Amino acid sequence: MADSPKGGAPLRSWAGLAVLVLPVLMISMETSVLYLGMPNVAAALHPSATAEIWILDIFGFSLAALLVTMGNVGDRIGRRKMLLAGAAVFGSASIVAAFAPNVGVLIAARALLGVGSAMLLPASLALIANLFTGARARSAAVGVWTAFFAGGAAAGSVIGGTLLYEFWWGSVFLINVPVVLVMLVAAPFLVPEYQEPEPGPLDIMSVGLFAAAVLPLVFAVKRAAATGVDLLTTVSAVMGVGMLVWFVRRQRELPTPLLDLSLLRRRSFATVIAAASIGALSWAGMSYLTCAYRQSVLGWNVLDAALLGIPMAAAVFVASVAGVRVGARWGATRTILLALGSAALGNLVLILTGVDTGYLWYLTGSTIAGLGYGVLFTFASDAAVSSVPLDEAGAAAGISETSLELGSGLGISLLGSVSTAIFRSGGDFAPTLAETLTHANGDTTIIDSARAAFVTGMHLAILAGTAALVLTAVGIWAINKPGGR
Repeated sequence: MADSPKGGAPLRSWAGLAVLVLPVLMISMETSVLYLGMPNVAAALHPSATAEIWILDIFGFSLAALLVTMGNVGDRIGRRKMLLAGAAVFGSASIVAAFAPNVGVLIAARALLGVGSAMLLPASLALIANLFTGARARSAAVGVWTAFFAGGAAAGSVIGGTLLYEFWWGSVFLINVPVVLVMLVAAPFLVPEYQEPEPGPLDIMSVGLFAAAVLPLVFAVKRAAATGVDLLTTVSAVMGVGMLVWFVRRQRELPTPLLDLSLLRRRSFATVIAAASIGALSWAGMSYLTCAYRQSVLGWNVLDAALLGIPMAAAVFVASVAGVRVGARWGATRTILLALGSAALGNLVLILTGVDTGYLWYLTGSTIAGLGYGVLFTFASDAAVSSVPLDEAGAAAGISETSLELGSGLGISLLGSVSTAIFRSGGDFAPTLAETLTHANGDTTIIDSARAAFVTGMHLAILAGTAALVLTAVGIWAINKPGGR
């Protein structure tokens, strides 16, 4: 399937790409589909405030802990085999989640969805390098792939809200099943198999060390943000750092490491990964909080609240498709700075939202931010498949997607916890705004003060995310300016 002389690609390659974007669409929707659905889940299963965060977070954290490993395994056993196996796991977990009888089963199903996603994502992105051998066609394909990834995440709340308006909360999981079936049928015919010709042994100890580093660190960050620093938080953080140091030292000693650290020594690769990680943190936190704002503060029903997310989803999609072209014209550093600046500006506009009105400011701010996020995420994905040899594409894709998923998970945990802390300090409220409004029994004094406290917390959390974007931009500018190191 060689590219044409003009840089195009055969129709079969684009048909294969259509199959590869299906898991991306499902997984990206999974990250945000429950933002609007949590009130429905809460009404049916009655989770605690901590359990609500785990329902949202466990998917991203289990995904992040396994992405690097699954990318390497896919390179060794075959990327298409990994794609098909991941689809089977993801579809099965979707059915379990849809009919979960209690909170524990739902959390476990969401964790299994993360495992299936870790099998799917690196294989899907790396297979683009097999389908498209020319740089121009490959970059265009990566732009489309990223558009479905970022746009799907932004559209997840829209699609989820529409389903929740018509059906019960489990429908947001069942929608994955027909997509999985299409993948299982079409992939063997349209997607080529690729297996690393001379794979080294997979170091099982490195797999365990990576998970043992990521999970305690994530737990420590979540706990510190929610309850402050205590002995358990400190022990978890120290354990995670210790495992991470051990993991890094082992990778330097192995002839075929699980994680090729030389990739991170490349300034262009490291820069875009850092920028995309902070972008994901800001974007996930903002999306989570503004979904609650649209429903519980502005009082919009689930369908109308979902429709308000369409402009942002469209902005992310369009910017993702155009991102590689913008980068070719402006250069990597200037494009990343432009993307971070657009995301920061959009978040600042969201500060103008209020308790009684604010949907126009939300539409404006989320659209501007969506343009920046779309370009940013495209750059991360393109760097993953363009900066490494073909046989390392799976591992590089694992690094790229790990950074995005960790950023997203930490965004919900950190910014969500900041918002919750400010909200709880505003009065004698229930753990969440939705619970407070339910238990207020129509008392307008409690309702008004609770909504005001939530908006204050949301504003401060979004400001924290904006500050992270600005500081990242300043750091990248300082490193890459003439005379910078």
